[in-house]
Amino acid sequence: MTETLLCQPHYQGRQRGVSRAFRRGAGFRGRGIRVGLEKDFTLNPKPCKVYPMSYIVVEGPIGAGKTSLSRLLAEELQARLVLEVVEENPFLAPFYTDPEGYGFKVQVFFLLSRYKQLQDLNQGALFYPHTVSDYLFDKDFIFASMNLRGAEWELYQDLYQQLRPKLTEPDLIVYLRASPNLLLKRIAKRARSFEQNMEASYLRRLGESYDDYFSRYQGAVHTIEAADYDFVENREDREQVVGDILNLSKAA
Repeated sequence: MTETLLCQPHYQGRQRGVSRAFRRGAGFRGRGIRVGLEKDFTLNPKPCKVYPMSYIVVEGPIGAGKTSLSRLLAEELQARLVLEVVEENPFLAPFYTDPEGYGFKVQVFFLLSRYKQLQDLNQGALFYPHTVSDYLFDKDFIFASMNLRGAEWELYQDLYQQLRPKLTEPDLIVYLRASPNLLLKRIAKRARSFEQNMEASYLRRLGESYDDYFSRYQGAVHTIEAADYDFVENREDREQVVGDILNLSKAA
């Protein structure tokens, strides 16, 4: 069993602007103690400390670089890597052309498949001291809150509330924040056909939903501005980002 110590919010970026969700002066919560954020997003410089580390999650909106960073961390830690299964959802492609008609189907498929995948983590705990995942179970709730309405939203919440308490909480979440313009560039580069018509307005709302979620998340969160670090192509950026995360986790 891991021991999670009091965590204060930690932000990694190069003094770029932040979304309205953070400017409102929202706060993080760490083990029952609320840590307020200044309106200019100047956080307490002391990072989160979690001992010992076993389960790291990398999160962020579509195209932020979650999978790339997760692979780097898993390789460095020799950890079990858990990747989100996206293409297997048969309702995803039609959802982008008919969100109202396929919204509930796509979200319930993701909810159940992600639940099953994450529930299986405990079975391999004896063989893998560390696990890195490129998604958080709650990401499905974030998307569903944007895509569902009325009776479908109420039914989805019932399903989510039945499943959520049965899963293990991550020891550390690495949150990759990114602007809609950067996300669109990266989405175009990876060339998934069903993502190519995605609009900046949707990605903006998604980013704001992520900001709002993590402003209220109770746990250890390390926030990185994705635009400030090219951890895929730039070795110095990669070493800095990965090194900072390992220092936070004390898992190296």
